[in-house]
Amino acid sequence: LSDPTLFVPSEISGAKAVDIHHIIGRGKSGEDRIENLMALTRQEHKEYGDREDLMWYLLKRHEEVLIEKGITYDKEFFMELKDRYKH
Repeated sequence: LSDPTLFVPSEISGAKAVDIHHIIGRGKSGEDRIENLMALTRQEHKEYGDREDLMWYLLKRHEEVLIEKGITYDKEFFMELKDRYKH
């Protein structure tokens, strides 16, 4: 994301993303896999990062983006995590 000619939109706002966020943090057994990594702005990363009350929303939004972009992903991974973090 450091290439200034590359525009990767935030998965929340559509503004230019500059951070890759682990939805489930590595310290909480989050993995480096497409299902757990989402593009965010720096402000969104600060605002949404490591907040358990927002995990379900972030997972749902990230899954929507993967579907919109036609990216293959592990649906069972999302089902398990959304069940764990549903409110």
